[in-house]
Amino acid sequence: MSITLPRSLLSGLTALALATLPLQAPAADDLPLEEIQTFAEVFERIKRAYVEEVDDATLLRNAMSGMLGELDPHSAYLDEEAFRSLQESTQGEFGGIGIEVGLENGQLTVIAPIDDTPAARAGLQPRDAILRIGDTATEGMSLQEAVNLMRGEPGTPLELTLLRRGEETPRTVTLTREIIRTESVRSDLLEPGYGYLRISQFQSRTGEQVEAALSELEAAGPLDGLVLDLRNNPGGVLQAAVAVADAFLEEGLIVYTEGRLPNSELRFNATPRQHAAEVPLVVLINGGSASAAEIVAGALQDQRRAVVMGTESFGKGSVQQIMPLGNGEGLKLTTALYYTPSGRSIQAQGIDPDVEVARGRLELAEGSRQLREADLEGHLGRRGETRQRSEAMSERLQEDYQLAEALNLLKALKVIGQRPAATG
Repeated sequence: MSITLPRSLLSGLTALALATLPLQAPAADDLPLEEIQTFAEVFERIKRAYVEEVDDATLLRNAMSGMLGELDPHSAYLDEEAFRSLQESTQGEFGGIGIEVGLENGQLTVIAPIDDTPAARAGLQPRDAILRIGDTATEGMSLQEAVNLMRGEPGTPLELTLLRRGEETPRTVTLTREIIRTESVRSDLLEPGYGYLRISQFQSRTGEQVEAALSELEAAGPLDGLVLDLRNNPGGVLQAAVAVADAFLEEGLIVYTEGRLPNSELRFNATPRQHAAEVPLVVLINGGSASAAEIVAGALQDQRRAVVMGTESFGKGSVQQIMPLGNGEGLKLTTALYYTPSGRSIQAQGIDPDVEVARGRLELAEGSRQLREADLEGHLGRRGETRQRSEAMSERLQEDYQLAEALNLLKALKVIGQRPAATG
């Protein structure tokens, strides 16, 4: 059998080329006749009675947005501007304030600020609730609407009203938009022999950049330990996460995905081309570590390649596919869940660290710092730049308690590894 939709509705559905909708005898995939009739009736009543005239294209786009937005917080209909904006983000350059946002219980929430951006410099933190963007309340706002409001011309101000967990009074911060050029990887030496590798998000070239950074660290001298910092990393490109984990693993499973469609079930395995093969590794995570960052942490944890330290991660374990449409628009659709090598689903669970260390600042007790030879004016030995660098690094570790504890753990692992076995 078939039904014919009202002519007034058909005029609004020409983009879908629906003159009739065939309905066959009862089967699992039949279109629900009653719901289609209800949809047609709602469409017709909006067209006829809404306080302002609404064109058919707008109504259809709203219907598509609602259809995807009600599935989960990460599926979305992307108009041409939103689709272009998403492509810019994965390529690493866009105009805005530099935060990854999500919906938590319907509330627009900061997932993570991106390193060295207005949001990071203003002190925004994971799970800060965004109550207003400028003069616009965020209640009921979609993720794409929020992104569109926050992005804009460099040099223009943006006011956010935030509510931090554990606080009762909202705070207002004013940021200045700028071109966000996100270099996703940076590296440094914490001390001679102890490397630091920071990944702020996973972009299409992150895997290559990690390999180059590791080669540079190894060229400076043998490594006794390495800290991989994934804190406040909101995720990004799945293949980049696989490439980063592969840089530290010689064999074994990295991640696998499961979904309804056969092509959504994928398995990614390590290849024997790792860097820093025997170097002890500590991975830092926190509540802003999400998605691809959790893939890397979970793989290295399950394969016993690294000690994971910090606090519980965000818990986004779903995979989104970006599907271009013929008109320059697109869909971002959740098609699978990913699992760590041991079969853990991270969705709404997160990664639990092996060693829990809360965010904090190290303060030395009064009188604990004693005069040393190196403090005496004109002392023999290393001077100048090396001394200044050492002082700067000490201050950095004092400000970042989690990083300091990661370095301490690596030093302890080196001591244990060098200690000779007892003989009887």
